[in-house]
Amino acid sequence: MSQYVGVSQYSHEQAVKTGVLLINLGTPDAPTTKALRRYLAEFLWDPRVVEVPRLIWWLVLHLVILRLRPRRSAKSYKKIWTEQGSPLRVYSCQLAEALQVTMDEQFPEQIKVILAMRYGQPSVAQELKVLHDAGVNRLLVLPLYPQYSATTTASCFDAVSKVLIGWRWLPEVRFVSHYHDDSGYIEAVANSIRASWQDRQQGEKLVFSFHGIPQRYFDNGDPYFCECQKTARLIAESLALSSSQWLVTFQSRFGREPWLQPYTDMTLKKLATEGVKRIDVVCPGFACDCLETLEEIAVENRDYFLQAGGEVLHYISALNSQPQHVAALGELLKKNLEGWSVLDNAEQRAATARRAIAKGAAK
Repeated sequence: MSQYVGVSQYSHEQAVKTGVLLINLGTPDAPTTKALRRYLAEFLWDPRVVEVPRLIWWLVLHLVILRLRPRRSAKSYKKIWTEQGSPLRVYSCQLAEALQVTMDEQFPEQIKVILAMRYGQPSVAQELKVLHDAGVNRLLVLPLYPQYSATTTASCFDAVSKVLIGWRWLPEVRFVSHYHDDSGYIEAVANSIRASWQDRQQGEKLVFSFHGIPQRYFDNGDPYFCECQKTARLIAESLALSSSQWLVTFQSRFGREPWLQPYTDMTLKKLATEGVKRIDVVCPGFACDCLETLEEIAVENRDYFLQAGGEVLHYISALNSQPQHVAALGELLKKNLEGWSVLDNAEQRAATARRAIAKGAAK
């Protein structure tokens, strides 16, 4: 029996169908120790995420980390969990639904937008099967990571490739590797910050906090650090901020080796001890709010700042499904769809079928 998945009930009149696969990081199914252990086992076993020899890492992961970390992480998730579930999943689904509406307005019934999570559910394999069964023969993949890193974007490519290996007829594939300097995205973040400042007093400093990666990864050629710096600079320029009004930091370090610096938590403590009283923090590496923004920044790091002498730390929300974010990503999708004729031509398909049947193809 063939190992390859074929297209069931193929017809020469089959329409050209385009699928857009959005991929976000992922989330546990519930804020429980059991669910976190399952989620972290998948996430932390990815060799793109942790570049350590597999045998050594398997022992550390299963004998130490998965015995201790799930319980602590579950407590953090409980602080942000909603009635609808994980904020990351809720906001990501809303974003995907809004993008589907945008695509339908411009290309009615021609483009199917679907969301997958790199880790957890809905999985990349599961959602690619949905697109496969829908007869998609053109595939645009958009990882929701504005800045490229092998730990995130490249891991999404790995996951998609792993599934496509098993398809008999591969779709045409395009992959958006980054959009860290996309003008629509930059203005969407800048306008979100402006709106925040209209509602409340502007802080003395604007801190751009990005998820960190080990310094070793950057030294080995990962461009993530540089792309984060460019994103922050372009947003600051749009806001007409002086160099003394903003800075870039990195959060969420894990383990003992050095990560990208300066660290967000240490920087906030230092600013407070230097007399800075009001801070705004924005995280333009996260398309949607999640544990790292809602708990780590808005709760944990806020407490660090206040305990060190600061008075106000205001977290500016991720773009989530804000209209300008949807518009920016919609334009990004259109740009990457260029050259593909997404509009269906029924007459042309019928003519193709007639020629095929005349040459002996099955009806």
